[in-house]
Amino acid sequence: MTLHRALPIPTLRTARLTLRVPGPRDVTAMARFYASARSSFVGGPKDPEGAWRQLATEIGHWTLRGYGRWMVDLADTAQTCGIVGLWNPEGWPEPEIGWDLFDGFEGHGYATEAALATRDYAYGTLGWSTVISLVNPQNTASARVCARMGAVREGQVSRPHLGTLDVYRHPAPGGA
Repeated sequence: MTLHRALPIPTLRTARLTLRVPGPRDVTAMARFYASARSSFVGGPKDPEGAWRQLATEIGHWTLRGYGRWMVDLADTAQTCGIVGLWNPEGWPEPEIGWDLFDGFEGHGYATEAALATRDYAYGTLGWSTVISLVNPQNTASARVCARMGAVREGQVSRPHLGTLDVYRHPAPGGA
């Protein structure tokens, strides 16, 4: 395994969003998210210490893999609305585009916009040829994000602590 010390984590920008490096300022937002029922599809709820450890995991993922997830801010207000990016912890079936949208920010297309920027980064900058998303079958909002991105459901996988998840395969940008 290669460690990516002092890895420069890029900032991505879309028309409405800034995808930025996670850090200490995000502890409160992560704790709020993981204390809520919204986190039930991604291993929550968690107590504040568990949310802190999750944030540390997100940051460490960049060092261990050379890619990871970004905190997502609204470009016009800098308000943090979620965390989106690339995820592939040890034992994962393959690299994934994942998104967690914070309470009050659903229904505006932010998850789709940030996930599309992430997909462009994976295929364009990193040179990947494939990427998936794993979605709890009851998480219809995330299934709709996958559909808007042109991803195709191709089966299921079981993960400890998460249960059975639908596997969605993402097309290369322009192939949707």
